[in-house]
This record gives sequence, C-alpha cells and structure tokens, in this order.
Amino acid sequence: MGNFQWTLHEGKFLTTKEIRKLRKVLTERKEIAEGKRNRVAVRDWFVIDLALSTGLRVQEIADLKCGDISVNDNLCYLFVNNGKGHKKRVVRFNGAFKNHFLNYLEWKQRIGEGISPEDPLIVSSNTQSHLTKMALQKTFYRSAKRAGIRGHSIHHLRHTYASHLYKASGFNLRLVQKQLGHGSIKTTEVYTDVFIEDMEKALERLYA
Repeated sequence: MGNFQWTLHEGKFLTTKEIRKLRKVLTERKEIAEGKRNRVAVRDWFVIDLALSTGLRVQEIADLKCGDISVNDNLCYLFVNNGKGHKKRVVRFNGAFKNHFLNYLEWKQRIGEGISPEDPLIVSSNTQSHLTKMALQKTFYRSAKRAGIRGHSIHHLRHTYASHLYKASGFNLRLVQKQLGHGSIKTTEVYTDVFIEDMEKALERLYA
C-alpha cells in the first residue's frame, strides 16, 4: 500500500478552454442573480472561482470562515486551519480572486449573511451554517452541466489548479507543493508528466 502511486492524465483536469467556458457561464448567471437576490447562482460562482484560484480540497473549502481570508495591502492569502492530517498552511492567491472575494463579501453583507471572522464563508441557504462537502460536490456538477462539461468532479478543480500552476510557475514543483499542502514532494510529482508537449518544446529549444 505504501508503494501505491496514482497517475494524473488529461481526463483529471480541465483545459484552459473548459475553464474559460465554466467561468463565463457562472459569471453571467451571477451578474443576473445579484439583482434578483438569487443566492445559489452567486454562491455557485464563488465556490468554483475559489476552487480554481486556490486549489483547496473540498473539505477545506467547506470549513472556511470569513476570517480565514486576508486581503491586507498587497498580501493576499487564505489560512487553512485543518488540512489533511490536521495540518495548517497558508495559500496565496492573485489579485483577480482578491477582487472577487471582496465582491462576494459585500454581497453577503447586503443579503444579511454574517461576515464576522468566525462566520461561515460559504453558507447553506437551508441551515445558515457551513455548506457541506456533498453540497459543494453538487454545486460543481450543476455548474459543469450548465457549461457543457462532463466527466469531471469538484476534486478535479484541485488537479486543474495544480497542473496549470505548475506550468505558469515555470515548472516550479516546490511552489506547487507548498500551495497544495503536500507533505512529500513525491505526491506533487504526479503533475510533472501532464504537459509533455511543453517538455518537448523546451528540449527542442535547449542550446538553440
């Protein structure tokens, strides 16, 4: 069991085209929903954006409180209090998600949801408590269906984030490991084989 090594292939993460399509559909629904006080559409948009922008595990998303995200000055990060193996970590994110988070926080306040540090970040419309892991999975399936994307689960958004971050960082495996909270670099190494075409191009440019 200790020698088990799972493999990553293109069916386990979204392409750039699929990401853009998913975000476009959700953003359009969210903009319409804000004026109609449609909580589900706005929440769906934020959940998917959060997953794509941070690579958090599903349970880590479910556990987030409003105070776990900091956007002070130029330092933007969120704090995972109880990651896998009860580990804590800091996850950085970009300016686009910072703006989306602030927009979401304003919306929460406008509709009467709490935004104090201990309040749930993503709230169930029925219970007014943290949205469950199962509800988050349903959020993804609902969103993916609207965008015409099939064959994926919400966990694939974590793979999507890691794979594209690996490429965007210039193939910096340590950076990806830190963001994902992997205890061992061996776990992160599954992302090294997903961009074979880029590797081939790099080898052709070698000493050119």
